Amino acid sequence: MPFTVLAVCTGNICRSPAVELLLRGVLDGSVVVGSAGTHALVGRPVPEPMADLLVTDGFPPAGFAARQLVPDLVERADLVLALTPEHRALVVEQVPAAVRHTLTVRELGRLSSNLRPGAVTGRDDAARLAALVPAALQERSRHAGRQHDDGVLDPYGMGAATYRRSYEQIVDALTPVLAALRG
Repeated sequence: MPFTVLAVCTGNICRSPAVELLLRGVLDGSVVVGSAGTHALVGRPVPEPMADLLVTDGFPPAGFAARQLVPDLVERADLVLALTPEHRALVVEQVPAAVRHTLTVRELGRLSSNLRPGAVTGRDDAARLAALVPAALQERSRHAGRQHDDGVLDPYGMGAATYRRSYEQIVDALTPVLAALRG
């Protein structure tokens, strides 16, 4: 059975599709990656400024269409990556049991960067992600009481520089996650 990752933002046209496409492009077939929006612009494609960034890095968004977050998507996910703490709260409000596997993408990146090399093992990306989530969650207590900016900037309707900054925040967050998986 595949490991399922769900990325969640507001409109499901900028940030969460970027997470979806980046992860889908680098993880093996044992992982299914999707995305949804808390207030999705259902059916809309990725806006040109974000699409250009994805295409430049080799992750074309061809055929992408935004979809609305519904409880069933959260219930089927093994890992929910929210793009802001507010999105995380909305996910957990819809499905309280998801609290055990819902993090912001930047929080997962921060926690993953603290894992010792080789801490995450497994025969494929699904097994390694299944090991990464509890390992990262164990790191939370070491960060208790500290302030962290765990949100990714919303670029919707902004200029190209804001889209680039948002995209860079996503890539920067995913880099330690992927390093831990490849560890």
